Amino acid sequence: MRQQVVSMSDKPIIPVFDGHNDALYKLAALDRPDAEMTFLEGRDGHLDLPRARAGGFSGGLFAIYIATPKGADGKDLSPGASGYLLDYDQAVRPAMEMASLLLRLERASKGAARICRSVADIRRAGNDNALAMVMHVEGAEMIDPDFRMLDVLYAAGMRSMGPVWSRDNIFGGGVPFKYPSSPDIGPGLTAKGKELIRACNRMKIMIDLSHMTEKGFWDVAQISDAPLVASHSNVHAISAQSRNLTDKQLEAIRESDGLVGINFGVAFWRADGVRDADTPIDGMVRHLDYLIEKLGEDRVALGSDYDGTMVPAALNGAEKLQTLIEAMRKAGYGEALIRKIASENWMRVLEKTWGA
Repeated sequence: MRQQVVSMSDKPIIPVFDGHNDALYKLAALDRPDAEMTFLEGRDGHLDLPRARAGGFSGGLFAIYIATPKGADGKDLSPGASGYLLDYDQAVRPAMEMASLLLRLERASKGAARICRSVADIRRAGNDNALAMVMHVEGAEMIDPDFRMLDVLYAAGMRSMGPVWSRDNIFGGGVPFKYPSSPDIGPGLTAKGKELIRACNRMKIMIDLSHMTEKGFWDVAQISDAPLVASHSNVHAISAQSRNLTDKQLEAIRESDGLVGINFGVAFWRADGVRDADTPIDGMVRHLDYLIEKLGEDRVALGSDYDGTMVPAALNGAEKLQTLIEAMRKAGYGEALIRKIASENWMRVLEKTWGA
């Protein structure tokens, strides 16, 4: 994939395919009929089309994410009729709005941004200097127990799903944000959740484990016939966040020939779990080193979580992505390895999951 952008140094721009962003959630929150235009023309936040082009952001997984409803006091509302914090009826409308927003964004871009349903689509978009957008679901509350909405979202272009966000739903347990904490902090998959994993396997939808409890992780590992993927997670041995992956989980990901995309969120990679945007990004390279040691060079990638978390000031926007590339070079990473981490490893695991 190539990007027609100007290099920030004498080294070439390395295209980045990113495993996770929440731009759709932030755009939907604008509550504007032309919200897609703010993405195409530029906006506040981490990611838009001008920033993507400036930083070599060639594409990524665009999440449909729905926040937990809150009351006037800012606290989570009481569970709905299902007993969960977010019901199907609460989730369907915002999910459809975000799916529509991605479709409208593609249409309004006139070819500059494309919804991609295959690795071939992603490569074609890169060759045409177009932004490659893969529709992803983060928390499957909008999926009904009969999976009819799964068919609808698939038809719209959804090819990746995290069955849970960091809250429980009818499919399984979401890992709450805790530090220090083990990821073994809640229930695994429900019977309906196990059905959903099998349905995703049949439809060749990638399953994302990033917000799942350790019990849920092992449930998926036992059921799924696809590579195990955590799109935006880090190393628990370095930062004891509940969201991070233990060595045993990393071993299972390696054995499945899966992938981990490193999360840029400061609190997820700092050893003390502190949220401080002024943190130097050397600590991120430490996580990359560890993941390469445990997983091998072909199973490590990037999952920024742009527009969804506090990232370091040095990477506070997609236009700054090459700063991380330079940090890898300074750490001694060769150009071939950098290209793998930046995009090629995502292409490998997506092709293995989706098919040719």
